[in-house]
Amino acid sequence: MSKQVRQVAQARAARSARGAGGARNGRAYALGRAAVTWLRALRGRTLALAAGALVAAAALTVAGVLLFSHDDRPAVPDTRARAYTDVDACLLTGDKGITADSTAATVWQGMQDASRKTHARVSYAPVTGEQSTGNARPFLNGLLQRSCDVVLAVGDPEVMAARATAPQYKKVDFVLVGGATHASVNVRTVATGDGLRAGVADAVEHAVGARG
Repeated sequence: MSKQVRQVAQARAARSARGAGGARNGRAYALGRAAVTWLRALRGRTLALAAGALVAAAALTVAGVLLFSHDDRPAVPDTRARAYTDVDACLLTGDKGITADSTAATVWQGMQDASRKTHARVSYAPVTGEQSTGNARPFLNGLLQRSCDVVLAVGDPEVMAARATAPQYKKVDFVLVGGATHASVNVRTVATGDGLRAGVADAVEHAVGARG
């Protein structure tokens, strides 16, 4: 009988021990889960805070760039650019064009002088092929079709072609260099010689000024 009592007591003690161990294990498991959950939450908050800090830093950087790059000073104009008036002065030359030390080169220099004062656009076109009045006319017509407001001619064929065409274009001013051409309402003449450059510049300035 006493032996049975001891066996029952031992069995109850074993169950109690297993129950206590299970309770301890359950509490440990619960504590472990709570710790894992806390660590995960902490990691999520840390990542969120880090991301927020990066966004804030980027925003401050952009704002700083915009703030310090702003300049209220007006832009400095390009001094190399020239504002031209809506007037074109065109030169008709022989096939040599504006070769250095030629009469045409001096005329071209006078036109450039006038352009600097009046801001008129200047250009030139050589007559290629046969150097005759008949062959010069198509080249002259090309200048007129380009809406040249002032037409200059240098060289005998070019001057003769311009003199014959001038009466048909009253709104165009002609400047003829050399020859015995007489001036008219829309025709001015400039003699060759030492005063050629200044004479051309004056004639072009007068023609451009009359259109202002």
